[in-house]
Parts: sequence; C-alpha cells; structure tokens
Amino acid sequence: MRWRRDEVHVKTDEALLRAISRADRQAFRELYDRHAERVYRFSISLVRNAHLAEEVLQETMLTVWKNAASFRGASKATTWILGIARNQAHSLLRREKKGERLPEDPKGEPDPAEVAEIDVRVTRALKTLSPEQQEVLHLVFYEEMSLADAAAVLGIPEGTVKSRLFYARKALAKELL
Repeated sequence: MRWRRDEVHVKTDEALLRAISRADRQAFRELYDRHAERVYRFSISLVRNAHLAEEVLQETMLTVWKNAASFRGASKATTWILGIARNQAHSLLRREKKGERLPEDPKGEPDPAEVAEIDVRVTRALKTLSPEQQEVLHLVFYEEMSLADAAAVLGIPEGTVKSRLFYARKALAKELL
C-alpha cells in the first residue's frame, strides 16, 4: 500500500496552538499527549520532586490552554511551552520558600537501594552543579534542544548557555573521574 502525502496529516504544534486558541479540546489533548512527558521531565529536573513536577505540568498545560492565542511563533512551540514550565516551576519553588505551601516529598532524591551505583554517582555529581547549569544540561542533553532554543527557553544569550555547559561539563568530569 502506498501512502500519499495528503493521506498522512499530522498537525504541527503551531497549528494545534491556533486550534486551542479557539477552544478546540481535541487539539489540546493532542498537544498535551505530545508534550506532557517532556514538560514533566524538565519540571522534575527543576523542582526535584515527582509530586511538585506533576503540579508544574498541570499548571503549565493550563497556562497553555488559557494563553494559546498569545503564541506568536517567534520561537518553536516546544520552546514556548518549556519556558512556561520553567516559570511555573520557579514560581512554585518561591511559594514553597515563603512557606505558602508545603512540599509533599521534601527530599526528592533517588533511593540508593533502588538505583544502580552509577546512577547514584551521576545524581550526586549533578547536584554539585548550580541550578543554572542543571537547567542548561537538562535542556541540551535530555530535551535535545539546540543552544539557541535553550537560550530562548531560559531567556539568556546563547553565549551564556555555552559558558554554562562548558563549566557544567568541567565540574561533572571532576566529580565523576
């Protein structure tokens, strides 16, 4: 069976956001399914807690639903969504610091009994990095973003992303070797 180009129609994220701005629930479900795991992984790298990361995911997607019409296409939709997630995570952490809410799991650390030794070492090494370095590493390596896209999500120059990556790699090498 041959597939014709017009038979396979996959909507772009940008098209889904336009549909969401018109309150299209099916488009929202599709966008959610496409990005929920990525937003969750990014969120957990920021808040270090599964329950809080889930909260960040839900708040992020709610914001996407409410503000889809404000997406102008100046960046990729993924960049825009992860930027929202970053803002939500930082907002949640600020509220916790002020005591406005209590974390459900204050540690958020992996259980060494359940994790292989190498995972424990890597986790420890990552914790020695600054939060800024951790964000950059997560976006570039786990989310496979370009330096330009990571810079857009973080709202910093691309050169700053490169610098943070350089120093993060150097610190990890020192910890792991």
